Amino acid sequence: MLPLRQCSSRILGPLALLFLSARGQADYILTEARIPVRDGTHLYTRIYRPDNHSEPLPFILQRTPYGVRGERPEGDYLGSLAKDGYVFVFQDIRGRFDSEGTFVMCRPPRDRSKAGSTDEASDTSDTIAWLLTNVPGNNGRVGMLGISYDGTLTVNAAADPHPALRSVSPQSPAMDMWIGDDFHHNGAFRLSYGFEYSSMMEGSKQLERFKFDKPDTYDWYLNLGSLSRVNERHLQGKIPTWNDFVAHPNYDTFWMTRALAGSLGEPKIPILNVTGWWDQEDFYGPQIAYSTWEKRDRKHLNYLVIGPWNHGGWSGGAGDRLGDIRFGSSTARYYRDEIQAPWFAYWLKDKGTGSFPEVRSFRTGANKWKTYSSWPPRDGVRRRSLYLGQNSALSFSPPAETREAYDEYVSDPANPIPYRARPIQPTYGPGSQWFTWLVSDQRFLADRMDVLSWKTEPLAEDMTITGEATARLFASTTGTDSDWIVKLIDVYPDADPAESSLSGYQLMVANEVFRGRFRRSFTHPEAIPAGIVRDYSWSLHGMDHTFRKGHRIMVQVQSTWFPLIDRNPQRFVPNIFMASEADFQSATQRIYRTKGYPSRVDVSVATEGKP
Repeated sequence: MLPLRQCSSRILGPLALLFLSARGQADYILTEARIPVRDGTHLYTRIYRPDNHSEPLPFILQRTPYGVRGERPEGDYLGSLAKDGYVFVFQDIRGRFDSEGTFVMCRPPRDRSKAGSTDEASDTSDTIAWLLTNVPGNNGRVGMLGISYDGTLTVNAAADPHPALRSVSPQSPAMDMWIGDDFHHNGAFRLSYGFEYSSMMEGSKQLERFKFDKPDTYDWYLNLGSLSRVNERHLQGKIPTWNDFVAHPNYDTFWMTRALAGSLGEPKIPILNVTGWWDQEDFYGPQIAYSTWEKRDRKHLNYLVIGPWNHGGWSGGAGDRLGDIRFGSSTARYYRDEIQAPWFAYWLKDKGTGSFPEVRSFRTGANKWKTYSSWPPRDGVRRRSLYLGQNSALSFSPPAETREAYDEYVSDPANPIPYRARPIQPTYGPGSQWFTWLVSDQRFLADRMDVLSWKTEPLAEDMTITGEATARLFASTTGTDSDWIVKLIDVYPDADPAESSLSGYQLMVANEVFRGRFRRSFTHPEAIPAGIVRDYSWSLHGMDHTFRKGHRIMVQVQSTWFPLIDRNPQRFVPNIFMASEADFQSATQRIYRTKGYPSRVDVSVATEGKP
């Protein structure tokens, strides 16, 4: 952090600070401002203007609900941009920290027929208009970026951009909080994250973590019992988003109006979408943002970068590893220096050639960057199916059995499968493993009888799967509701000569949950007929991964993932948030593997370099 001293200044706001470098040379003049938007609300904003730049400079704008007083234009994330010269602007969104107004989680788009109506896009436009008029020495161009909620705010701005907003980079934005981002996945409620995040964000205007009285939150959530007890015991109805969870368990108008994909038209400005293969919070959103814009992109303004990162992992550090998995190069530093900085330099400062690949993907396993003309790739891949077979075998050969054949397990909501090795610390607490759990070794589940696994033989040569993976289960349950979780796993050799420390490691490269009650409609759930085989199909999302020679490919199926996902009672009830303890029951789950019921994972296998 740069030392600073207060100095006298008449620029803009009530306070100006001059930041000094280690050599004592002036770097930035900081101005605090409370920018008025169209309904009279004032938004607290910090503006960092380089002190020794003679040419007009563009703005880099970042809006956030997480507080801007600690934000600086130096550091890993913005350091490469700072070297090129920009005016950096950081703003608290309405209702958060030092800004006026009322905070609404994932505020829906405004009704434009109503004069004076506001949303995140209008607040952004009003801010930009103020900056252009009140900050001297600007070149009339604005770029915007941000990660997570900040990335969602960037999507809001790009959907209805101010004319001076020339380029954006939404990074891990949440596009649909019910279908696939933070709070739900295919109707299954993300319990620990939903509870802890909403209470942290809405307990006050600042960040206030919920205080657990047990070191292992697995025990805390299990002892809580039915979610109907949450308000009674802990939140007392004071957290609006939790109340929304309870009131809207299905994909109704409430969630649909907050899903941003419906508000995205043809891209009007250049867009750099960014995500990571092991994003533990918003992996769905950036891919949906890219694909939605891509369908309407006639001017080639829509781009995508996917790297070997967790949520926001490109923003700091080298990016040469995640947990125990190494990538052989500084992928995050490469992104910041060779992708992000040249991107904004071109669109905001007319520097560089503007020759950007449509898609840049870091191929894990092989550990190399690849470029594609589309995502998922249309060329150089062949669609194939990994079939679940007898004796726990996984292969590309479909099952030949015509008689009833299945594997089964008993799913007990009183003893749910932990989603990571215990103890499970609070999501954002000290020592939390939340940030790397997606790359954690899955061997911690080896003794569970309620997890089924199928594996290929050791691969005779490298095999790359590139594009979307899709689960297709033919399954039955003795209950009347069920969750299905499918994981695609890279199993390292028992004695790995390349990486001995990873011998036998089980690396999850794709995964997703599906709540069975929604098999025919996300809006109108219905009971599952007990004991009847039903067909379930859902996306495991994109991947670009090489399974190396000698490795195995594994598919795992289970029905609990706790407390990441709330416990399904396994007896159909209209609203699981209001289920009673008596509604929870064990159920026998069967996964079928016959000619008529060929359970499988459909993947796209790369054919590059092959006849």
